[in-house]
Amino acid sequence: MKIALVGYGAMGKVVEQNISADDTLVGIVAPETGVSFADLSEKPQVIIDYSHPAHLNSVCDYAISNNVPVVIATTGYSAEQLEQIKDLSTKVPVLFSGNYSLGVILLNRLVKQITPILKDSFDIEIIEKHHNKKVDAPSGTAKMLVNSVNADGDMNIVYGREGASKRQPMDVGVHAIRGGTIVGEHQVIYAGLDEVLTLTHQAHSKAIFAKGSLRGAHWLVKKSNGLYNMEDVLFN
Repeated sequence: MKIALVGYGAMGKVVEQNISADDTLVGIVAPETGVSFADLSEKPQVIIDYSHPAHLNSVCDYAISNNVPVVIATTGYSAEQLEQIKDLSTKVPVLFSGNYSLGVILLNRLVKQITPILKDSFDIEIIEKHHNKKVDAPSGTAKMLVNSVNADGDMNIVYGREGASKRQPMDVGVHAIRGGTIVGEHQVIYAGLDEVLTLTHQAHSKAIFAKGSLRGAHWLVKKSNGLYNMEDVLFN
């Protein structure tokens, strides 16, 4: 498979290191490499984007013009950009996930199954922890978990608490911690009367995200236009 990688920060470098000998990296589009889409040595079969929301326009333009599927692993998009991604998926296959770890996707699946059973009698809180260089908060993964907890749209999402802020029924607290070199940890806490159930995922290496996005890329190139996520990759 011929891959164009967008972004050459920490995650871009990890993706580069995890590309197998059976695949070909046709270029790394990033300010750090001085390479643009126009400089690619040949047309890729898929784009993997680990860059920044500011690069979405160029990714969309190239993908549409050249009919290339896109794996979007960047987070922190605005509401308008999320609509742009949906529009892109009507023209090319798009895989878009808040997290590409297989363990996180399974965690999210469990959250979807457990929440309808517990939400009327248990308080739900989501905690995410990341390194001190992460820019966006809450993380894309936390947002994905929030969407799964609030699938029916009847929960009240509270981002942090301060001062006199008594918990209300059907609140879901979302808390972001930033420090050191934490790769990533996510907890979904279900706190009931005299019992607590906690679902936790810890990432010990960025390689798990790279490997997941590469697995997703291999899956995506066989698909028709549409917006897919990692649950589609694992379960469909």
